[in-house]
Amino acid sequence: MIFDSHTHLFGPGMVSGPSDEAIKRAWGPNMNIIATPEQHRENLEGFRGSIVLAFAGNATGMVVPNEYVADYCATDPDRLFGFASVDPNHLNCVTEFETAIREMKLRGLKLGPIYQNFYPDAKEHFALYAKADELNVPILWHQGTSFVPEGYLDASRPAMLDPIARAFPNLKMIVAHMGHPWVDECISLVRKHPNLYMDLSALGGRPWQFYNALVSALEYGVQDKILFGSDYPFFTTKQTIDSLMRINDLVEGTKLPRVPDSVIEAILHRPTPELLGLVK
Repeated sequence: MIFDSHTHLFGPGMVSGPSDEAIKRAWGPNMNIIATPEQHRENLEGFRGSIVLAFAGNATGMVVPNEYVADYCATDPDRLFGFASVDPNHLNCVTEFETAIREMKLRGLKLGPIYQNFYPDAKEHFALYAKADELNVPILWHQGTSFVPEGYLDASRPAMLDPIARAFPNLKMIVAHMGHPWVDECISLVRKHPNLYMDLSALGGRPWQFYNALVSALEYGVQDKILFGSDYPFFTTKQTIDSLMRINDLVEGTKLPRVPDSVIEAILHRPTPELLGLVK
C-alpha cells in the first residue's frame, strides 16, 4: 500500500506572522492553511499511513507543537508516525528533542533552516544530530526554497547537509521536495551517502520540474532513493499520486525520455517505514 512520507497538521493559529503573509501573497489573500486531525485522517483514507510533522518555525511564524502531533499519532500508532521538531537556536533543544522521542513517542525529527533561521553545518548544532543518531531516529529536512522573505535562503542548500552526513554516516536523513530548486545538488548528495533519501513532495504542482527531477534521478541511478510524499495539506495524497502517474503526459509524442512505469510503481509502493527504521 502507498505510504505518504511528508504530511502536516496545522491547527488554528499555527501559521501566523511572516509565514501567513507569505502564503497569502503566493497563493492568494483567501488562502488559510488548516489541516486538523480529522481532515488529515480523511486524506489518508485507503492508504497505508504517513509521517506527520511537527514544526518549530518560531522565526517565521510556523509553529506546530510536538504535543499536538503526538496526541494525534497516538490515536493510530501503526499508521501515523509523528516527527518532532525543536528550534536549534534554543539552548535546551537537545533535551526537548529527547523528551519528544522518549516520552511523547515521536519517531523522528523535522528541521527546516529556511523557516528556523539557522545554518545546519554550524558545529553548535551537531549535538542535536548526535542525539538523533544516538536515539536511532531519522531527520527530515526542508532543505530547499520557500516564499517567506525572512528565511535564510543560503542556509537551505542541500549541500549544507554533506558535513552532517559525513560526521554521522549511520544517521538516516530525508531531503524534502528533492531539494527544489537545487534538485541536481540534492541528487548528488543522496548518491554520495548511503543513508540519505529524498522525497518528491510538492513537486506535483510543477509538472515540468517534476518530470526533469525524476529523469535526472534516473540518469544518476538514484531512483531507489526517492520516497513518495505529498506535502499535505498543500497537495493531497491523491493529487500527488495522480501527478506522478501522469508524469509522462508532458512528453507524449516527443523523443524525450519517459519515466518507466516500473519506476513510478516502485516509488508509489516503496516501504518507507521499513527503510527509515520506523518499524522493525
